[in-house]
Amino acid sequence: MGDPSGIGPEIVARLFLQRPERRHGIVVGDPLVMAEAVRRLDPGGRVRRLDRVEAARFAPGLLEVLPSSALAVLPPVGRVCAASGRAAYAAIVAAIGLARSGRVAGLVTAPIHKEALAAAGLAYPGHTEILAEHAGGARVAMMLANDEIRTVLVTIHCALSEAIRRGDFAAQMTAIRLAHGAGRSLGIAAPRVAVAGLNPHAGEGGLFGDEEIRIIRPAIEAARAEGIDASGPWPGDTVFMQARRGRFDVVVAQYHDQGLIPVKYLGLERGVNVTLGLPFVRTSPDHGTAFDIAGRGLADPASLATAFAYAERLIARRGAAPATIPARDL
Repeated sequence: MGDPSGIGPEIVARLFLQRPERRHGIVVGDPLVMAEAVRRLDPGGRVRRLDRVEAARFAPGLLEVLPSSALAVLPPVGRVCAASGRAAYAAIVAAIGLARSGRVAGLVTAPIHKEALAAAGLAYPGHTEILAEHAGGARVAMMLANDEIRTVLVTIHCALSEAIRRGDFAAQMTAIRLAHGAGRSLGIAAPRVAVAGLNPHAGEGGLFGDEEIRIIRPAIEAARAEGIDASGPWPGDTVFMQARRGRFDVVVAQYHDQGLIPVKYLGLERGVNVTLGLPFVRTSPDHGTAFDIAGRGLADPASLATAFAYAERLIARRGAAPATIPARDL
């Protein structure tokens, strides 16, 4: 359900109310929060509390909620709240348990707020780190994708200075391998992985930094030795343009903003966040909790719908033979 103080419950409820074909999904979250979200959108909407996943009926006009918390009062809307942070975290952990046990096919997570987690005493910078820890310490990476480009991040939620330190050879190899695997899971037989440089002009032969020479290029060569079609390092200011034109299938970006700005610039409603390296499918919309419009009935579920569709396609393709599928068809 995401953070109860943000737009998560609203966009989840709106998606279910607007898209009656979504009858094979349940909501993991707080029944009180979800009932209020439905009431605000449709006084005639129905919420049913589940005691187990297997009891879901998937009936039209019915939002089924598996409780992960039991709030006595509704948390405030539109501001950081520790109770909301705890409830959001509880929903994520409960959903991970369902996925790891095979009781659900995958997860689509609504936005959470990092400050709310911190206020609740939970030292996680985001979904990705929670998923990694509770999915058995998996080596994971974030992929942001739309119908034109896909990007996998070497480092995620940390200061830029820390990202430079963390982007070592092992981190490069993990990201490149996961990018290759992501392309395969999307049906691309031989994914073309472009690795962006860290420095301007990819270091300009060492004039603007030597990370490309010392770390990134050796990782690309090692990946190629494993049979991965990796290339680079490419200048960060042009590699996404080339990917958008069809030269590459996935771009490995060195840090958060380098990879996310190109995807988000093309439209938040089109972007999907996919966590790679997990034993189950997980996607999320490409936006935050939007406290400024929470509770006002203005939130658009388009990105959540895209994340839902992307998860369905990833789940459907698991076990399928790879075939070349262009980004625009995903």
